[in-house]
Order: sequence, then structure tokens, then C-alpha cells
Amino acid sequence: MIKLLVNADDFGFSRGVNYGVLDTHLNGIVNSATMMMNAEGTEHALEIAKSTPTLKVGVHLVLTFGKPLTSAPSLIGEEGFFKKQKDVYGHPEDISLEDLEQEWTAQIEKFLASGLKPAHLDSHHHVHGIKEFYPVIKRLSEKYDLPVRIAGPHFTDVKTVTDILMVDFFGEGVTENYFDKLQESVEDGKTVEVMTHPAYLDARLKDGTSYYQERLEEARILSEITLPENVKLL
Repeated sequence: MIKLLVNADDFGFSRGVNYGVLDTHLNGIVNSATMMMNAEGTEHALEIAKSTPTLKVGVHLVLTFGKPLTSAPSLIGEEGFFKKQKDVYGHPEDISLEDLEQEWTAQIEKFLASGLKPAHLDSHHHVHGIKEFYPVIKRLSEKYDLPVRIAGPHFTDVKTVTDILMVDFFGEGVTENYFDKLQESVEDGKTVEVMTHPAYLDARLKDGTSYYQERLEEARILSEITLPENVKLL
């Protein structure tokens, strides 16, 4: 038996994303989502999370989108926005770990201030998997007693959400038979997280990311498919 977590990333990005997450949970196989705490649709996502207790909701830690919740100087690029993804990955040594921990703590605390308890931690653009940032994500995991999305072979002494992370349900990998073929790449008895991005199209999503049209197909497939008998939701 394979135990499956189907996580919808970017919860809170926009109302269209939020409704895509909600529908694929209520009508489909999405059983988890992670929320951006600095996005246009964050408050709307919090409302949905509070009224949908069957949906596991964690924090989607942000470092490369929008504006930070703190004034940590090493995180900020042009006009008060976070640095670009290529700059964070290209020069992680320019990020102060103290600034990073302060910002991610603020994002977690904002989620907690809503009265919700996060299920786990992951991050936008997988930035928590950058090796230089590992001490920070490890400390936050221990501080808040939360598992984190596995994001590299160096995640050896931190509690992870699942044994395996699959990131290929994306772009051309979004296919009708994706979950039927899961047993070909996942060993029986393992827990696996599949990262997804379901959404309905709105202006905020279209203006904010180049990956928007494919999210509609993700939402359709995740709402309509039936899992094979040897795959069960966590």
C-alpha cells in the first residue's frame, strides 16, 4: 500500500487559486495545502481553511514572491519586494540566516495568529531546500514541532512529512494516468507527497506567474480521477 499526500501549493496566491484548492479537496483527491502568508488571497484562504477542517493546511514559506512581513534587509531586492528566485539560488550566501529565520518565523506566527494549527512546512520555489538554509528550517521544525517537506538528500535529521516527494505533476507531467503509474516509481509501503498547483484563472494569477493555464488542467484532473486500489490518501 502506498500512502499519499496530495498537496496544493500556493494556497492564498489569489481567490482563483483558493477556489481551485477548495474544489479539488471537496470533489477530488487533494487532501493538503500550504498557504502563502504574504499574498493577495491570504485572508480569503484563511477563511476557507477555518471552514474546511478536513483539509490539512500548512505554511508555504516565501522568500521569492511579493513583499516580506519583516524589514530584514538581506532578503529585500527592488522596491521592497523579495529578491528574485535566480538571485536567491545564485547567491544564498547573501541571505542572512538571522534575517531568514526572523521572516519565516513571522510567516508562521501570522498563520498561528489566525487560530489555526499548521500541519507542516514547505516553501515557494523549494527555497527551504537550499543547503545553506537547512539550519533555519531545522530550527523552525523543532521549535514549532512541525514536519517539513523533504527537499534534498541533506534532510537527514529533521522530521519530514513523507518519505518521498514527487514534483513531476507539473507542466507536461500533468496527465490523466499520473496516479495510476505512481506504483511504478514508489515502493510499496512508502509515504509519498505529490506537489500540485490546482487553480481557476483570475487576473492576479495570470499577472503573477507564467504557470497559470496548466493549473486549470491540474484542477480538472485532481477533481475527476479515482485512485488505484493500492494507493490510499494519508
